[in-house]
Amino acid sequence: MQNETTSIQDLVVLTPKVYEDERGYFMETYMQKKYTDLLNTEFVQDNESLSAQGVLRGLHFQNPPFEQAKLVRVIQGSALDVAVDLRKNSPTYGKHYKVVLTAENKKQFFIPAGFAHGFVTLEADTIFSYKCSAYYEQSAEDSLRWDDPDLAIDWEIEKPQLTEKDAEANFFATFKSPF
Repeated sequence: MQNETTSIQDLVVLTPKVYEDERGYFMETYMQKKYTDLLNTEFVQDNESLSAQGVLRGLHFQNPPFEQAKLVRVIQGSALDVAVDLRKNSPTYGKHYKVVLTAENKKQFFIPAGFAHGFVTLEADTIFSYKCSAYYEQSAEDSLRWDDPDLAIDWEIEKPQLTEKDAEANFFATFKSPF
Protein backbone atom coordinates (compact mmCIF):
# COMPACT_ATOMS: atom_id res chain seq x y z
CA MET A 1 0.00 0.00 0.00
CA GLN A 2 1.24 3.47 -0.85
CA ASN A 3 0.62 6.29 1.66
CA GLU A 4 0.59 9.93 0.57
CA THR A 5 0.84 12.65 3.16
CA THR A 6 -1.14 15.80 2.43
CA SER A 7 -0.75 19.51 3.09
CA ILE A 8 -2.82 19.04 6.26
CA GLN A 9 -1.29 17.02 9.08
CA ASP A 10 -2.95 13.65 9.76
CA LEU A 11 -4.94 13.51 6.49
CA VAL A 12 -3.65 10.56 4.46
CA VAL A 13 -4.41 9.31 0.95
CA LEU A 14 -3.87 5.55 0.63
CA THR A 15 -3.49 3.60 -2.59
CA PRO A 16 -3.84 -0.15 -2.05
CA LYS A 17 -1.81 -2.66 -4.04
CA VAL A 18 -3.97 -4.00 -6.87
CA TYR A 19 -3.29 -7.34 -8.52
CA GLU A 20 -4.68 -7.34 -12.06
CA ASP A 21 -4.76 -9.86 -14.87
CA GLU A 22 -7.05 -10.85 -17.75
CA ARG A 23 -9.68 -12.11 -15.25
CA GLY A 24 -10.00 -8.80 -13.40
CA TYR A 25 -8.38 -7.64 -10.19
CA PHE A 26 -7.94 -8.35 -6.49
CA MET A 27 -7.08 -5.89 -3.71
CA GLU A 28 -7.13 -5.81 0.05
CA THR A 29 -9.40 -2.92 1.08
CA TYR A 30 -8.97 -3.28 4.82
CA MET A 31 -7.00 -5.33 7.33
CA GLN A 32 -7.67 -4.31 10.93
CA LYS A 33 -4.14 -4.78 12.29
CA LYS A 34 -2.47 -2.99 9.39
CA TYR A 35 -4.87 -0.04 9.34
CA THR A 36 -5.06 0.29 13.13
CA ASP A 37 -1.27 0.46 13.33
CA LEU A 38 -0.95 2.86 10.38
CA LEU A 39 -3.79 5.24 11.28
CA ASN A 40 -3.92 4.74 15.05
CA THR A 41 -7.67 4.30 14.67
CA GLU A 42 -10.14 1.44 15.07
CA PHE A 43 -13.31 1.38 13.00
CA VAL A 44 -16.69 0.23 14.34
CA GLN A 45 -19.22 1.03 11.62
CA ASP A 46 -19.36 0.82 7.82
CA ASN A 47 -21.65 3.03 5.73
CA GLU A 48 -22.42 3.18 2.02
CA SER A 49 -24.34 5.62 -0.16
CA LEU A 50 -25.52 5.63 -3.76
CA SER A 51 -25.84 9.06 -5.37
CA ALA A 52 -26.80 10.54 -8.70
CA GLN A 53 -24.32 12.79 -10.49
CA GLY A 54 -24.03 16.24 -8.88
CA VAL A 55 -25.16 15.22 -5.39
CA LEU A 56 -23.23 17.02 -2.65
CA ARG A 57 -23.21 15.53 0.84
CA GLY A 58 -21.56 17.59 3.55
CA LEU A 59 -19.78 19.14 5.24
CA HIS A 60 -20.62 16.77 8.10
CA PHE A 61 -19.06 15.88 11.45
CA GLN A 62 -20.03 14.65 14.90
CA ASN A 63 -19.26 16.69 18.01
CA PRO A 64 -17.37 15.22 20.99
CA PRO A 65 -17.63 12.84 22.68
CA PHE A 66 -19.00 11.14 19.54
CA GLU A 67 -16.40 12.46 17.05
CA GLN A 68 -15.59 10.16 14.14
CA ALA A 69 -12.55 9.40 12.05
CA LYS A 70 -13.43 8.10 8.57
CA LEU A 71 -11.76 5.97 5.94
CA VAL A 72 -13.56 6.64 2.66
CA ARG A 73 -13.43 5.30 -0.89
CA VAL A 74 -15.49 5.09 -4.06
CA ILE A 75 -16.59 1.63 -5.18
CA GLN A 76 -18.39 2.73 -8.36
CA GLY A 77 -18.20 6.05 -10.19
CA SER A 78 -16.24 9.03 -8.88
CA ALA A 79 -16.38 11.82 -6.33
CA LEU A 80 -14.52 14.94 -5.31
CA ASP A 81 -13.87 14.41 -1.60
CA VAL A 82 -13.17 17.28 0.82
CA ALA A 83 -11.98 17.45 4.44
CA VAL A 84 -11.90 20.68 6.49
CA ASP A 85 -9.66 20.97 9.57
CA LEU A 86 -11.77 21.93 12.63
CA ARG A 87 -9.02 21.41 15.21
CA LYS A 88 -8.76 24.88 16.79
CA ASN A 89 -5.09 24.47 17.80
CA SER A 90 -4.03 23.23 14.37
CA PRO A 91 -1.94 25.50 12.10
CA THR A 92 -4.32 24.49 9.28
CA TYR A 93 -7.55 25.28 11.18
CA GLY A 94 -10.25 26.17 8.66
CA LYS A 95 -8.20 24.92 5.69
CA HIS A 96 -9.38 22.16 3.40
CA TYR A 97 -7.91 19.39 1.30
CA LYS A 98 -9.51 17.83 -1.80
CA VAL A 99 -8.92 14.52 -3.55
CA VAL A 100 -10.70 12.78 -6.42
CA LEU A 101 -11.68 9.23 -5.52
CA THR A 102 -12.72 6.89 -8.31
CA ALA A 103 -13.53 3.24 -8.85
CA GLU A 104 -10.55 3.18 -11.20
CA ASN A 105 -7.90 4.80 -8.98
CA LYS A 106 -9.11 2.84 -5.91
CA LYS A 107 -7.68 5.47 -3.55
CA GLN A 108 -8.78 5.66 0.07
CA PHE A 109 -8.84 8.87 2.09
CA PHE A 110 -8.31 8.87 5.85
CA ILE A 111 -9.99 11.75 7.68
CA PRO A 112 -9.25 11.87 11.44
CA ALA A 113 -11.70 13.05 14.08
CA GLY A 114 -11.80 16.83 14.23
CA PHE A 115 -12.53 17.34 10.54
CA ALA A 116 -15.70 18.15 8.61
CA HIS A 117 -16.17 15.90 5.60
CA GLY A 118 -18.11 16.14 2.36
CA PHE A 119 -18.13 14.98 -1.23
CA VAL A 120 -19.78 15.72 -4.56
CA THR A 121 -20.41 12.94 -7.05
CA LEU A 122 -18.89 13.37 -10.49
CA GLU A 123 -20.76 10.48 -12.15
CA ALA A 124 -24.22 8.94 -12.03
CA ASP A 125 -24.73 5.99 -9.69
CA THR A 126 -21.63 6.68 -7.59
CA ILE A 127 -21.28 4.30 -4.66
CA PHE A 128 -19.37 5.84 -1.75
CA SER A 129 -18.16 3.67 1.14
CA TYR A 130 -16.83 4.75 4.49
CA LYS A 131 -15.66 3.24 7.73
CA CYS A 132 -16.27 5.22 10.95
CA SER A 133 -14.39 5.09 14.24
CA ALA A 134 -17.50 5.84 16.33
CA TYR A 135 -21.15 4.95 15.99
CA TYR A 136 -23.56 7.44 14.47
CA GLU A 137 -25.14 9.63 17.16
CA GLN A 138 -27.90 11.90 15.87
CA SER A 139 -27.65 14.30 18.84
CA ALA A 140 -23.96 14.93 18.01
CA GLU A 141 -24.31 15.52 14.26
CA ASP A 142 -23.39 18.93 12.91
CA SER A 143 -22.46 20.51 9.59
CA LEU A 144 -20.96 23.52 7.89
CA ARG A 145 -22.14 25.21 4.70
CA TRP A 146 -20.72 23.63 1.56
CA ASP A 147 -20.51 27.08 -0.08
CA ASP A 148 -19.14 28.98 2.92
CA PRO A 149 -17.14 31.97 1.64
CA ASP A 150 -14.61 31.71 4.49
CA LEU A 151 -13.80 28.09 3.57
CA ALA A 152 -13.63 28.97 -0.16
CA ILE A 153 -13.91 25.39 -1.40
CA ASP A 154 -14.07 25.04 -5.18
CA TRP A 155 -16.41 22.08 -5.56
CA GLU A 156 -16.17 22.38 -9.34
CA ILE A 157 -19.97 22.49 -9.57
CA GLU A 158 -22.35 25.46 -9.47
CA LYS A 159 -25.68 23.95 -8.47
CA PRO A 160 -25.29 20.66 -6.65
CA GLN A 161 -28.22 18.61 -5.40
CA LEU A 162 -28.45 19.17 -1.63
CA THR A 163 -30.62 18.16 1.28
CA GLU A 164 -32.43 21.00 3.02
CA LYS A 165 -30.27 20.34 6.09
CA ASP A 166 -27.04 20.80 4.10
CA ALA A 167 -28.36 23.92 2.35
CA GLU A 168 -29.08 25.50 5.75
CA ALA A 169 -25.92 24.40 7.60
CA ASN A 170 -23.87 26.72 9.83
CA PHE A 171 -21.36 29.25 8.57
CA PHE A 172 -17.74 28.88 9.62
CA ALA A 173 -17.63 32.47 10.94
CA THR A 174 -20.12 31.58 13.69
CA PHE A 175 -18.70 28.10 14.35
CA LYS A 176 -17.12 27.46 17.77
CA SER A 177 -14.94 24.40 17.43
CA PRO A 178 -15.24 21.72 20.15
CA PHE A 179 -12.14 19.97 18.77
